[in-house]
Amino acid sequence: MSEYRTHKCNALRAEHVGQTVKLSGWINRKRDHGGVLFIDLRDTFGITQCVIDEGSPLMDTVEEWRPESVIMVEGEVRERPGETKNNKLPTGEIEVYISKAVLLSAADVLPFQVAEDDGAGEDIRLRHRYLDLRRQKMQKNIRLRNDVIASMRKRMWEQSFQEFQTPLLTASSPEGARDYLVPSRLHPGKFYALPQAPQQFKQLLMMSGFDRYFQIAPCFRDEDGRADRLAEFYQLDMEMSFVGQDDIFEVMTPVIKGIFEEFADFTGTKRKIEWLPHLRYEDAMMKYGTDKPDLRNPLEIVDVSSVFAREDVEFKAFKGVIENGGVVRAIKAPQVSDQPRSFFDKLNSWAQGEGAPGLGYILFADGEGKGPIAKFVPEAAQAELKKLADLDEGDAVFFVCNKEAEAASLAGKARTRICADLDLLEKDVYKFCWIVDFPMYEINERGDLDFSHNPFSMPQGGMDALENKDPLDVYAYLYDCVCNGFELCSGAIRNHHPEIMQKAFEIAGYSKADLEKEFGGMLNAMRYGAPPHGGCAFGVDRIVMLLADEPNLREVYAFVMNGQYEDHMMNAPSDIKPEQLKDLHIKLNLPKKLDDEKAA
Repeated sequence: MSEYRTHKCNALRAEHVGQTVKLSGWINRKRDHGGVLFIDLRDTFGITQCVIDEGSPLMDTVEEWRPESVIMVEGEVRERPGETKNNKLPTGEIEVYISKAVLLSAADVLPFQVAEDDGAGEDIRLRHRYLDLRRQKMQKNIRLRNDVIASMRKRMWEQSFQEFQTPLLTASSPEGARDYLVPSRLHPGKFYALPQAPQQFKQLLMMSGFDRYFQIAPCFRDEDGRADRLAEFYQLDMEMSFVGQDDIFEVMTPVIKGIFEEFADFTGTKRKIEWLPHLRYEDAMMKYGTDKPDLRNPLEIVDVSSVFAREDVEFKAFKGVIENGGVVRAIKAPQVSDQPRSFFDKLNSWAQGEGAPGLGYILFADGEGKGPIAKFVPEAAQAELKKLADLDEGDAVFFVCNKEAEAASLAGKARTRICADLDLLEKDVYKFCWIVDFPMYEINERGDLDFSHNPFSMPQGGMDALENKDPLDVYAYLYDCVCNGFELCSGAIRNHHPEIMQKAFEIAGYSKADLEKEFGGMLNAMRYGAPPHGGCAFGVDRIVMLLADEPNLREVYAFVMNGQYEDHMMNAPSDIKPEQLKDLHIKLNLPKKLDDEKAA
């Protein structure tokens, strides 16, 4: 028998009445009812109500113990009187009458309440994360994370995947974000990089003949914090040999669908799972204004440039943009003729807050088009508009006019905003889709040609496409999986021919020497026989966040930094001692403001 307990705090039932038991845990709550002290004793498994009877010599001592103190109690199990039984609690039929109590660890005054949500802010919650994690919701979320990862492993093992661990100290690689760098003491002036993804290593495993790899892989990206992004995150990373794009989908769709089916009722509401047909990248950008659309939203964007390019349409603000290569996108707002004028004004103000001149519209009511733009669009053009946007009497249509990329972005945001304002989002469903046919290249923020996604992807059409097409017209075997507006996965069929890889990087501005220096290990492996292969990586954290119905990744991690990537609990990042910098042959060159603060 354990020194501290005979039972866990979820274990006692009516059949234990009369037994003397020993329990250990935290004081969740204390209640004094007319000289009788009730203690809800909590451990990680559950709660048991314990009682100190009136007149007990323990009363004065135990009354001084604060909530969250760790105690051990011993006593007799008794049945609760009928009206005091708690059917919501597994141990609600019994209580333990304490004959002995030991304070194992006293708690100070709490910075916030653990037994209930007192509205404590994120900063104080993260500073005292060990207390925050004791809360019922956090305990439930972190256990969900464990269960989801266990389910992932089981499902991958069942499909003959083998689990590998790849290095955390590696070389820098162009994965689309900044690397976290680690200085080398033994090689002064040189740095390791923490992996943004185990991309090259998993491809090398395929070239080593292992055929099916997976890993619950830690990844690190030095980019700005967001609710759905962290500096350190985990992904279900996989790779397969002798496969095409459809083979990846056939393997991974049932894995992810099965996980969501397994945990679909985690929040207490059973949610449906729908896997929709593949969507080309260009179609996603046209219809939804984003490559990670929320398909619970029934609204679709349509191109109405042809309407405003007509000779009989005199709206110069749009005409001028169209003549300079711009487009007009339209978003239908169904049955809004009974909406007050403020509905339209608020959307216009919202668009201005997004940096646009406004959000023009036409409302079709009483057999005619109304609104600030309607007078510039004659009846014949309105008829064409109604056909293109599938408009009925009582519908409105909102317009975005700009260059194609900018118009897609704002139209996508407007689609989301209109859906929210009209409460059109479908409830209690997960809607999945594979987004396919991404462009191989794009123009980056500096105006240079660059890879749009994964640089190791196979171009559609192979060498012929790279040599004979405009790079911006080359598609790649690149794909994402999206769910409810979140990108859950990115993947690709890989380039396994060294000459095609060399050409692909040459187009993106890499010399042969650059390629050999940065990716020589993988290039050499390809030269000794590389199988066709491909894979993807699903974000573990985003999957758990969706299943837990949480708005922020920090609600599904045990230990995590704040939005500025600071850990105030562990005081990270922290200053380094001069002798440590000396060992690493590093001198600090701080911005003047920080340097002045340190000097002060």
